[in-house]
Amino acid sequence: MVYRIIGDVTMVTHFLFLVYAMLGGFLAWRWPRTIILHVLCVAWAVGLTVVNMLGVALYCPLTYVEDWARRRTGEEGLPDTGFIDHYLTGVIYPEQYLGLARAALLGCVIVSWIGFVVIRRRRRSLVLVR
Repeated sequence: MVYRIIGDVTMVTHFLFLVYAMLGGFLAWRWPRTIILHVLCVAWAVGLTVVNMLGVALYCPLTYVEDWARRRTGEEGLPDTGFIDHYLTGVIYPEQYLGLARAALLGCVIVSWIGFVVIRRRRRSLVLVR
């Protein structure tokens, strides 16, 4: 029972991390200090993606924790392809659109960062005018 809870909480945490990596830049429009955490999250996600694209099987620690907890309950655990392939690829978007999904995610992050810079500059110029 405890391992099932650990697995479920880890899965939810992992999804929340992915949502924050995708949309956290927009939160920084309202709370500018959060941009540092968002940049770190995106760097982590991009780094893992690039390393895996180069053929090195390196996964997020949350993937390992969830897999360990699932196996402790007698479940099969996560496949060797990892969290994203298990929960998202083929479920949220078709496998053949993986590149497009990554590009859309990156586009979302870039738009949020551009918006962050524009808003910061406007706020600073308003402060200087006063």
